[in-house]
Amino acid sequence: MANPKPTIKYTQIFINNAFVDAKSGKKFPTINPSTGAVITQISEGDKADVDLAVAAAKSAFARGSTWRTLDASGRGLLINKLADLMERDVNYIANLETLDNGKTFSDSVGDVHASVGTLRYYAGWCDKIHGNTIPSDGGKFTVTQKEPVGVVGQIIPWNYPVMMLAWKWGPALAAGCTIVLKPAEQTPLTALYLAALSKEAGFPNGVINVVPGYGPTAGAALSQHPDIRKVAFTGSTEIGHVILNAAANSNLKRVSLELGGKSPIVIFDDANINEAAQIAHDALFGNHGQSCCAGSRTFVQAKIYDEFVKIAKELAMKKKVGDPFDPTTNQGPQIDQEMFDKVLGLIKSGKDEGAVVQTGGERQGNVGYFIKPTVFSNVKDNMRIAKEEIFGPVQSILKFDTLEEVIERANNTTYGLAAAVITNDINKALQFSRAVEAGSVWVNCYDAITPQTPFGGYKKSGIGRELGEDGLEGYLETKTISIRVPALN
Repeated sequence: MANPKPTIKYTQIFINNAFVDAKSGKKFPTINPSTGAVITQISEGDKADVDLAVAAAKSAFARGSTWRTLDASGRGLLINKLADLMERDVNYIANLETLDNGKTFSDSVGDVHASVGTLRYYAGWCDKIHGNTIPSDGGKFTVTQKEPVGVVGQIIPWNYPVMMLAWKWGPALAAGCTIVLKPAEQTPLTALYLAALSKEAGFPNGVINVVPGYGPTAGAALSQHPDIRKVAFTGSTEIGHVILNAAANSNLKRVSLELGGKSPIVIFDDANINEAAQIAHDALFGNHGQSCCAGSRTFVQAKIYDEFVKIAKELAMKKKVGDPFDPTTNQGPQIDQEMFDKVLGLIKSGKDEGAVVQTGGERQGNVGYFIKPTVFSNVKDNMRIAKEEIFGPVQSILKFDTLEEVIERANNTTYGLAAAVITNDINKALQFSRAVEAGSVWVNCYDAITPQTPFGGYKKSGIGRELGEDGLEGYLETKTISIRVPALN
């Protein structure tokens, strides 16, 4: 059940299976985006705390440690136990998530269940990670062996706090790595609670550590730390550049980045227009538009453009914006003042550059970070709302004529995270899917993301893949072992 005032159980840093204060004694507030009020004060980790967490993780990864000597199947049992505890506490976790993030309670419940599914998927991989036997030249017997990278630093965003944690923890733990995680400073509450559940599940000391704090301090310390072998980051492209540079200038640690997007969703005139409008609506307005793969460029073929805009407007006007704990609400607030101001600034730019506001285009109410669902028509490719990642409830609808034209326009971006095409013509669907530069392409659907399907981007949308078997690769080293075999006399 929804509870707008869940008890806050954990506010300290989690190192070596214990909650401790920051070495500096500093704290920072985490804010309820529905009201702008402080929820609680969180221990603020910085370099000194990251150093302690990395030392704990390094000790847990040492040869002969409990974690390193645990059977692979035993790792799977622990991950499944953590998933069991999350299922047990799904309502409490969802309440924390909605309080701290502002997403609707039903969405938070869905996120927890999806995260459980991700952990169970990777639990199943633990004893199925193996190398090969290679028929190498020169009379050698050659095998490859997969080994964990070691201590990994993980930095997750605020838009899907529980889900992004599961995407990071699942493959890292399955591979046998140890972890230091920095949650987003806007949403630390669920990560700290899941840290407590990891201890309850039985993970050995130091395997999982959580250090809340700010990017320029705690995040930078993780990216630069010489004992961290890999850093995994989900967030903005701008910060992705910073992390990549920090990794290169420290110990050339591995880096995986899941970054921004400006994803096109292309709707042909042979599609069912009502169904297409609903898919496009959900693709953009889901999670209040705060999704890296949001369908933020809606391309509609000229013949059905005007009718599509009319339906899109009606769908947006039906959304109820308000208290995310209210079961009738389907859009809560943006995450914080900074994002609220950014979204409103981009809405203003759309108006100034000549796009037509069909509905919305302003804040809702005067408390919290609520923005009315906004639909722009008459959007041109050179407008800021068509080029920049908005990360808010703003649908930009563009008109196109031909397949070749829309492929070129869809690819005319520095991003390449996702794309979709809505059509009843299989040839158009396949031609577009093959030509578009995107890590995920969805046909007659959107956000078809499951634990089994690799997710990541082309171009400035990132490096590497998460989920699926591909998601394991960044946490594994391949060792080649060649043995000379004497010839028989």
